[in-house]
Amino acid sequence: MKALVLEKAHEITLRDIDVALHVGPRDVKIRMHTVGVCGSDVHYYQHGGIGPYVVDAPMILGHEASGVVAEVGAEVTHLKPGDRVCMEPGVPDMDSRAVREGFYNLDPAVRFWATPPIHGCLTPYVVHPAAFTFRLPDNVSFGEGAIVEPLAIGLQAAKKAALKPGDVAVVIGAGTIGAMTALAALAGGAARVILADLVPEKLALFADNPAVTTVDVRSTSLADTVQALTDGWGANVVFEASGSTRAFDNVFDLLCPGGCLVLVGIPAAKVAFDIVAIQAKEARIESVFRYANIFPRALALIASGQVDVKPFISRTFAFEDGIAAFEEAAAGRVTDVKIQIEFPAAEAA
Repeated sequence: MKALVLEKAHEITLRDIDVALHVGPRDVKIRMHTVGVCGSDVHYYQHGGIGPYVVDAPMILGHEASGVVAEVGAEVTHLKPGDRVCMEPGVPDMDSRAVREGFYNLDPAVRFWATPPIHGCLTPYVVHPAAFTFRLPDNVSFGEGAIVEPLAIGLQAAKKAALKPGDVAVVIGAGTIGAMTALAALAGGAARVILADLVPEKLALFADNPAVTTVDVRSTSLADTVQALTDGWGANVVFEASGSTRAFDNVFDLLCPGGCLVLVGIPAAKVAFDIVAIQAKEARIESVFRYANIFPRALALIASGQVDVKPFISRTFAFEDGIAAFEEAAAGRVTDVKIQIEFPAAEAA
């Protein structure tokens, strides 16, 4: 089948590649419809690796996906051909200790789409475990289904923060993950989210949300805004979702005593922490690596109407223009949050 293949850094091709499509008894075969271009995909494209994950052989990109069930395994009962679905891209070893302990996202043997050496899903058909495949409600589009995955990361962050009703949360970074984290914080009980970025076009997407205060950090002090909105107490939670090392400068000044910093973004280099500042507030630090037992909750929130992800889908490219989609995503247009790729109707209807 044809696929969008990352050959090496800076080189993507649309070409035929052998993909195993054997449908086991608990698997489903899926005709792909929509795949989102993730920041990790772009990072692999630009740099050929992320930390220990290095592209040393051609790899199909893509992991944020929705499609239509084409075939089901003999033991699958909750799905049938024709069902519209989205797929959780990380599949652990179900016999691993991480699974038994309840955090399968940390299983060292997890097979995650488009994480070397595992192929992604930017190809017309994939085979996936039925247990990690979820039917889309009628009111959820394929595009929304393909953005469930980044929303799940935001919900994992909200869960790790242990938000309480009425909390004030700061989200640093208004890209896809930051936007999804802001929505997740509100869904998790935050009364107000203070969202900071240096790209006004991204902040503008929250202009109609009365629970979100946006801060353009090029011209406005985030710390002063937090102090003003909390009567000098500080935010209950700070979510760092930008991945910028500069975001950690005086980050604990934003927190109230006993507050929590949640690390969501992945910095490109090591950062320094002010230990005394942490101790003086007995601040708690949590971190996020993907998610566990969250994916269906993210889908349920979209279906309920409590979370609207549609404004964050910026542009859609046809599969045959997938290389251009990655070039555009790498260019980092200020008006882009989430770029998605759609398959031809003949292959995705």
